[in-house]
Formats: sequence, structure tokens, C-alpha cells
Amino acid sequence: MPLNEKKLLIIIPCFNEEASIAKLLTELLNLKLPYNLTIAVVNDCSTDNTLSVVRSFNVVVLNLPVNLGIGGAVQTGFKYAHRNNYDLAVQMDGDGQHPPTELPKLLVHHEKTQANVTIGSRFILKEGFQSSFLRRSGIAYFHRLNQLFTGKRILDITSGFRLLDKKAIGIAAENYPDEYPEPESLVAFAKARLRIQEIAVIMKERQGGQSSIRSFSSIYYMIKVSIAMFFAYIRK
Repeated sequence: MPLNEKKLLIIIPCFNEEASIAKLLTELLNLKLPYNLTIAVVNDCSTDNTLSVVRSFNVVVLNLPVNLGIGGAVQTGFKYAHRNNYDLAVQMDGDGQHPPTELPKLLVHHEKTQANVTIGSRFILKEGFQSSFLRRSGIAYFHRLNQLFTGKRILDITSGFRLLDKKAIGIAAENYPDEYPEPESLVAFAKARLRIQEIAVIMKERQGGQSSIRSFSSIYYMIKVSIAMFFAYIRK
């Protein structure tokens, strides 16, 4: 299928991102990607002016009536992609951490490899924003836990910069974790025998908004996500 016939949806979950979302959308719309492109912003019941800012752009606005959290917001986007028969969906943050100029790397890698899930990883080249030492330690722990459960080596297991093909979209639309979806969803994708690959990207520090993970290094968080990954592993 020619690229200009492939339906590509960019999913951007937003909660109080008025400081960064306009710049992100402007840059995305200026990319001129060779796809049949739609941008869907999922407004997760923001309390600032995110919604009014987003509505000034030529994008699809999925406005949630209640705050679902990052997992529910992202799944809303995947459900929209599945329902409207998109060939590819890219998930990226609304806070400016994922530069639109890095997006073509995911698309090119997918077209070359036909991987079901392509993850933008900040830890392959170790350039750009690398996060704090405590966060990197937590990510390394989840990387090893995922490798134990699935046998797959994924360095940036918490990356929210991902491309899914139609098969992966269907799985994510039906069953996507609520609270800390990235590590748990990769276990589910691996169990479904999807091809998961990483490509090096350069990320930035968040440009605004609030992190959905405020205590990444806490023992509570580590235990909770570990349990979620375990249940994803044993789930039929």
C-alpha cells in the first residue's frame, strides 16, 4: 500500500498541557508526513485551558467527561483508531518530551521492519534528556523484570513514544492497562507474540504540564507496577 493511502493516527493524551500543546501541534502539522494523517488529542478532563487551545487547531478532539488517567486516555485514542480502521497509530506525550522531528524515525523503522510495535528509546544512543538517576534505576529494574517475563530486551520500557500497527492497535483498544500502562502493555504485547522493536530517539525534558508519575522511585510504585506486570504475564 502506498504511504499516502495508509491511515496514520497520532494520539496525544493531555492533562493540563496548555503550556506546551500549541507548540507541539504546530510542529506536528508542519511535518508534512507522507501519510493520510489525523491527529487526535485526548483531553483527560483538564482543569486549565488545554481544551480551548486544542480546539483552535485542525485536529480531532476526544474530550473525556471524567479523568481516566494516562492509561484510559491512551486507550480512548486506540479505540478511536480501531473503530476508524487506522493502519498505524503513534502515541506521544503532550508535554513536549517527544519532539515531532523524531517521529519519522519510528515511521521509517516500521516500514523497513514491519514490527507490530516500535518504541522510541532514549537509552540506545544515550543522547538528549536521560531522566534522573532514580528514574533510570527504576526503568532498568522494569527492563530486567520484563526480560524475565518475556525474554525480550527493551531498554526504554516506560517510553510513551510508540508506534503500533493495526494488529497491535486492536489489542490495545480491547485491553490496555489503566495506571502505568507502558511496562504492563509490553508484557501483554509479547504474550500475543507481537514483534516489538526499539529505535533510538532523542527526547527532551517536559516543557509543561504535570507528570502522571509523581513518585517514580517510591517503593509503592515499584511494587504496584511489578504486580501489574506479573498479572499481565499470567493472564490468559
